[in-house]
Amino acid sequence: MQGLAASSRIVLVVFLLSMAGAAAHGRKRVVSSSSNEPCTKMTLYLHDILYNGVNNSQNATAAPATKPTALSTTHFSNGTFFGMMVVFDDLVTEGKELPVGNEEPAARAQGFYFYDKKETYTAWFSFSLVFNSAAHKGTLNLMGADFMDQETRDFTVVGGTGDFFMARGIATIRTDLIQGSFYFRLQMDIKLYECYV
Repeated sequence: MQGLAASSRIVLVVFLLSMAGAAAHGRKRVVSSSSNEPCTKMTLYLHDILYNGVNNSQNATAAPATKPTALSTTHFSNGTFFGMMVVFDDLVTEGKELPVGNEEPAARAQGFYFYDKKETYTAWFSFSLVFNSAAHKGTLNLMGADFMDQETRDFTVVGGTGDFFMARGIATIRTDLIQGSFYFRLQMDIKLYECYV
């Protein structure tokens, strides 16, 4: 490495470490050459049951960690919950229905979202899909802006572990169902464009 500039040596070391990490897991890196041909795709449904503060504590999978700010509740008549953060541990299924009895969900979505606009409902999400089933083990990590007034919006898949080691891609989110103020179901069409197999 004599004769290489310091920045070139750093890049080379990072590259070699990343290749060693992939080799250590015995996997081959697959990168899609087209947005129409992801290396993996799946459709999942996230079920968010917000605690209503009264009688659904047994079924709730999400709860506010903060209250809406005075700015959002006193100055705006639409009550956008600006500044409120919600922490969740939501069920994720392959079909639209919630699991019944002892049925295992496809995954769990664990993370948070917070309302980040004063004038309308928008939120920013950061969460992990935690898989522990016969089909998949590991995590996918997602984050992104949820512009709730748009039909679809994209979250970035920023990484993963286990079966999804170092995965990269896009999750297109669609609000599939809203029931009152305390339940919503999101459809997530996940396409991974960088996979290790």
